[in-house]
Amino acid sequence: MLSWVVAALGVLLALTALAWLRRVSRRLETLTQSYWELRYDYTRLRSQLSRLDPEQEAEPEPPPVAPPSVSFVPLSTIRKKDR
Repeated sequence: MLSWVVAALGVLLALTALAWLRRVSRRLETLTQSYWELRYDYTRLRSQLSRLDPEQEAEPEPPPVAPPSVSFVPLSTIRKKDR
């Protein structure tokens, strides 16, 4: 008798978890859709704004990258001193 009660509780718990998982899945899908709609609207509005004010740069240019201070050193120049 006890095994039937445990089995029934297990099935009930599994069904409850499945229902909760479906609800969370739908909520995540809704949030993902809202995120991409917001990104689309933001990009569209930014492009409209840049067309209205063409003198203003949309993004500042990155500073130039300095060349590395160390150049190639051939191994033949690095020799062990004779002992």
